[in-house]
Amino acid sequence: MMNPFLESLNKMPIIAAIKEMDKLEIALNSPCENIFLLSGNIFNLKEISQRVKSKDKGLYILVDSIDGFSKDTWGLEYIIKNIELDGIITSKSNLIKLCKDMGVFTIQRMLIHNSKELKEGLASIKTFRPNAINVCPGIMSKIIDKMYQETMLPIIASGLIETTKDVTLALTSGAKGVASTCSSTWFNY
Repeated sequence: MMNPFLESLNKMPIIAAIKEMDKLEIALNSPCENIFLLSGNIFNLKEISQRVKSKDKGLYILVDSIDGFSKDTWGLEYIIKNIELDGIITSKSNLIKLCKDMGVFTIQRMLIHNSKELKEGLASIKTFRPNAINVCPGIMSKIIDKMYQETMLPIIASGLIETTKDVTLALTSGAKGVASTCSSTWFNY
């Protein structure tokens, strides 16, 4: 059985990535079926979750960037038990393992600046086996293809995705989905 997140990407591969809260309303009214929350804090996370869920959209939280939460077992458990979400995004391998142990859908975020980071990231992915990989920047078609070929895990491209041409290039390179903060891509694909 396919995961609901991966199924939804078959219908709409664009994911609304929210860095600034003033774009949340636009994302909620967009055709995007999923939202990557890239910012937030202990005071607004529950309200954001309720708004996203009221629109029947998937919510995936980048826990590395949530203010007011410690990035350890307790902080992660608090988010998972108290916030309605569909998955966790993190660049931290220990949090990938904790999420998987708790039965939570995990997306490992990889910021790739050089070949050493690519090699280390691939080793981490092969060890911890997240449900999907978020490759940043998402305009590296060669890296998207390489990561998919080496892991056979769904790839989500993000970072520097500004046009529908960027979206198309990422998808034709093997990405299953594309997360963008650029709201024009949410409506024009």
